[in-house]
Amino acid sequence: MKKVIAIVQARMGSTRLPGKVMCDLIGKPMIVHEIERVLRSECIGSVVIATTQLPADDVIVQLCKDRAWNYYRGDEQDVLDRYYHAAKKFGADVIVRLTADCPLIEPSVIDLVIKQFCLNYPHIDYASNVFPQRTFPLGLDTEIMTMEALEKSWKYETNSALREHVTQHIVKNPENFHISGITNKQDFSGLRWTVDTKEDFLFVREVYSFFGHNQFSWTDVLDLIKAKPELSLINKNSRQKEV
Repeated sequence: MKKVIAIVQARMGSTRLPGKVMCDLIGKPMIVHEIERVLRSECIGSVVIATTQLPADDVIVQLCKDRAWNYYRGDEQDVLDRYYHAAKKFGADVIVRLTADCPLIEPSVIDLVIKQFCLNYPHIDYASNVFPQRTFPLGLDTEIMTMEALEKSWKYETNSALREHVTQHIVKNPENFHISGITNKQDFSGLRWTVDTKEDFLFVREVYSFFGHNQFSWTDVLDLIKAKPELSLINKNSRQKEV
């Protein structure tokens, strides 16, 4: 396998919860907990934070500098362009796409997706646990693609709304790519563990407050929700934006 880089898109300008990536979560910015979890992946070579050129995101860049994290600054809306140039700058052969609003992201699930990709490499372009079927909680989303697939998307996708979501060119044109989907035996797709709203953050804060650290696994969170089902009521009315 060639050079595998995780690129995590992050910005301060979230419409529903501005500044969410820097929200304090048991003493650290939310994004710090997420990156520390990502770095526990056994299969990722390095991590790059892909943020924007807007002054509001200077705080993210400063955090990257303080923690010696790789970063790239690009277009705010054209996230596909941001990914492409970040991947080029850091010499990625294979890109793992993650978003900075998933502080419960699971290293073992990331590795599961990467290992499935590796089993089919080089005769594969894209693998994920979200397409064509989601069975993991929303917030454990992991997508992986070759540099060639990313470049093809960057060259040929003309819809600005789809470019904002990076991999939509691939999933909407499956006849042009070799795709693999990773599923869990039990369907947990109804669980919402991402952070888009204040209620989402309150749910995640309850989880982190219970454990007091970021070393827990996603199955630990499942056990916690089973023991305290009222936690899932906190953000039950939050809805994911449509692509």
